[in-house]
Amino acid sequence: MDYYEKFALYYDDLMDDIDYENWFLYIEDIFSKFNLKPKNLLEMACGTGNLTYYLCNKGYKVTCFDRSSDMLSIAYNKLSSFRNVNILNQDMVNFRINKKFDAIVSICDSINYIVNEKELLRTFKNVYEHLENDGIFIFDINSYYKLSTVVGNNIFVEDREDIYYIWQNYFDEDNKFAHFYLTFFIKENDKFVRFDEEHLERAYQIEEIKSLLKCSGFDDIFCFEAFSFNKPEMESDRINFVAKKSFKG
Repeated sequence: MDYYEKFALYYDDLMDDIDYENWFLYIEDIFSKFNLKPKNLLEMACGTGNLTYYLCNKGYKVTCFDRSSDMLSIAYNKLSSFRNVNILNQDMVNFRINKKFDAIVSICDSINYIVNEKELLRTFKNVYEHLENDGIFIFDINSYYKLSTVVGNNIFVEDREDIYYIWQNYFDEDNKFAHFYLTFFIKENDKFVRFDEEHLERAYQIEEIKSLLKCSGFDDIFCFEAFSFNKPEMESDRINFVAKKSFKG
């Protein structure tokens, strides 16, 4: 399923409630907590490059990729002033880069978009292979609670001056799939133009993620309520994971 086609043009406007600078600072807090000073970073599913911008601006050597060429075209423009970034068109499951990294990050519940458990295991193994010894993997997920209950089978509507959208959701209990059906009306040349998108996320329990990480080779695995170092609660919306690749002589 292809995501973020025409939506890519309006992604930054619609996601303006996400504080990417705060997300960047949280990642730096994780580096500090685990006594790491990474230099070479890989960002998976970088989208339009919002987090990438802060990583590059801090001076990290960043390689980033996304499967959506539409999102990447915006990222190219946003990151054009940096010389410490390499932007690639790849996907999380099958990416291949001829180098290893001190840290690999993925934000904004990109992992939930991998709805097949075997493909998620392949992703984690791929991440493990691309990490240096003592490297760290940082990512988050929309929690099972959020996808099944908060989003669940609910409908959300937002009316802005130039954008109106309806977000209808259906949660499939059997397959643990959250279906998002989005209808947008965008004002262009004094007329509203409609387009639709369908997104699919898989709801994972914390223990499912930990088990797949262990099967991929990670021994040191931690999870927190996102943007903190607190233990996740039953009703936590977002869970952050940290997995370290321990040196094995």
